[in-house]
Amino acid sequence: MMDDTARLNHLDREQESQDGDSSVTERLDRWLAMVIQRGASDLLLVSGAPPCMRVNGEVRKIEPGLLDGPEIEAAVIPALPRHALMQYREAQITDASYRITGAGRFRINLHREQGRAAAAIRVLPARVPQLKELNLPPSVEQLAHMPRGLVLIGGPAGSGKSTTMAALIDDINRRESRHIVIIEDPIEYEHQHMRSVIEQVEIGVDAPDFPTALRAALRQAPDIIVVGEMRDTDTMRIAVAAAETGHLVFSTLHTTDVATSVARITDSFPVERQNSIRQELAMAIAAVHTQILLPKKIGGGRVPAAELLMVGYGARHHIRRNALQHLHQEIAITKKKGSFSLEESLVNLVRNGSIDREDALLCAIHPDDLDIMLKPTSTAANG
Repeated sequence: MMDDTARLNHLDREQESQDGDSSVTERLDRWLAMVIQRGASDLLLVSGAPPCMRVNGEVRKIEPGLLDGPEIEAAVIPALPRHALMQYREAQITDASYRITGAGRFRINLHREQGRAAAAIRVLPARVPQLKELNLPPSVEQLAHMPRGLVLIGGPAGSGKSTTMAALIDDINRRESRHIVIIEDPIEYEHQHMRSVIEQVEIGVDAPDFPTALRAALRQAPDIIVVGEMRDTDTMRIAVAAAETGHLVFSTLHTTDVATSVARITDSFPVERQNSIRQELAMAIAAVHTQILLPKKIGGGRVPAAELLMVGYGARHHIRRNALQHLHQEIAITKKKGSFSLEESLVNLVRNGSIDREDALLCAIHPDDLDIMLKPTSTAANG
């Protein structure tokens, strides 16, 4: 049995001999064709399990037969570009985009679990959706009209936050003549030049990492900067500074509500730096939007529930003092500016028949508040 070094050297040589030969990706392409045909969002390849796909949030088998690590690597590695293979060799994890002519684009995440290869491959939409197609509350649209500052879009993996961010950029692109620089790993949505000029920088292809790409973007006279994900303190520091000095900066975080989105940034810094970054963030931040996807009550599919804080004086004060527990109150205070809570979003979805009450209560951040809001008006008044 090969050790890891021999195995990866073998796969490296195998890829070199297979470059340009589409037949070596035949098995992966066949699985992805099934994924597309059945309207799935992801292909999941895990050792000891059959190939699976995710349809409307549910995992389903594609075909019988259990996979092992070498099979997964043999299927996926030929689809990786050279920089992604090198990263996998060094770090045992990599992300890359993959295109099948006539079928579409995909985001590959090849990684290890229990010492074996595994892969999660996401279908990338062929076009950028418009905001009105996302079924988000109407006030989310005003994020595309912000003049400057940092706009954070949070949500768990698979919650559609990258889609929301792309739709916001598309809205700007259709209305305004701006210079937009988008930095992603890998590129998810391909934007066309409309009224704006858009540069799309892919990490590993066009720049080695996010901080390097972000520093370079600041020298390119951008009006708007999009950072696919803020993964490290250098990227966060530069993005906050860019927003503080007049740029409009969008970025995503793996967070579930407004308070944790702010905390994720400040807590990422060493303790001795946290106070100063809170002061900078309080000045730079313009809005925080978070979202989740819930199963539709009727007809299948999923629908977003969201939360939005339009940052004002009170929120900035709480961020400086690290009193993030009070940010939820600021949502109610700034409601006239467009802010709304997750619970308000869930109430609307329950009342219009989109989701079940039980699902809403399970994902609410403040379930007691939601329970009160869901009571009939007459009952609440009599109580």
